[in-house]
Amino acid sequence: MRQSQLKAFHHVALHGGFSRAAKALFLTQPAVSEQVRKLEQDHDVRLFLRANKQVTLTAEGEELFRLTKQLFEIDAQIDDYMSETGAAVVGTLRIIADSAHHVTDILTRFRQKFPNVVVTLRTGNSQEVLDELRAYNAEIGVVGSLSPGRDMTTLSLGETGIVAFAARGLLPAGTTSLSLSELRELPLIFRETGSKTRQKLQDAADAKGIVLTPAIEAEGRETVRELVASGAGIGFVSQAEFGHDTRLVRIKLSDVDARMSEALVHMRQRQDVRIIRSFMDVARAAFSAPR
Repeated sequence: MRQSQLKAFHHVALHGGFSRAAKALFLTQPAVSEQVRKLEQDHDVRLFLRANKQVTLTAEGEELFRLTKQLFEIDAQIDDYMSETGAAVVGTLRIIADSAHHVTDILTRFRQKFPNVVVTLRTGNSQEVLDELRAYNAEIGVVGSLSPGRDMTTLSLGETGIVAFAARGLLPAGTTSLSLSELRELPLIFRETGSKTRQKLQDAADAKGIVLTPAIEAEGRETVRELVASGAGIGFVSQAEFGHDTRLVRIKLSDVDARMSEALVHMRQRQDVRIIRSFMDVARAAFSAPR
């Protein structure tokens, strides 16, 4: 198996096509196609499905792509190590967070220190965050758990209680708290399965023998917020993430102390990736600084 074959395969998978891979590698498309064809032929495996001028990875291709991500990242680490002294940190840092709120201050500090790094930030629930980190589709994650798995390195961002929230005027005037029994009688808006906020709330209700059934299940925190603001029902969020929205009122949960821990996480085996190490150094400095 030649490195050139793996590199050709990796770039086709990474860029989603042979033409784009050829451009990235400064090769011709036939040259890239031939490298991939030889790799498949030599090992009697089909790595791509080709139809209507589009390519998609087979199950075997997906697994090989996961491995080549690791392989070529190690190459990049070696390059970083050999040129570390005096070299600027550059590249793209991909962050996926269950809530961007927890990482904005760190991002500001990181961008000030490393202006040549392009940062992408997207959201997902805690399970999606971990899945994307393990698939090498992101470098840094923010999750609602301090125990994401032994394959992860974590940095605690603290914890706050879970609160309910509703549109102004939805509940009787003067309502500042609700019990789990009272919630059972109201329309509830839950995040999708995989949300730690939802899981913790339902665990607390189960412990009291109360079944909380959502009237609406919504994908993503912002979708829940907009549905709640429209008057569709009661939502739930950690107190730190409630923010300032004049359309909404915060409501204490009177008979439950469900708390959300938040943590920065990355794959433990990627701790020597320079861009990850640099971001975590900034994060640790931010949390050790006087507040």
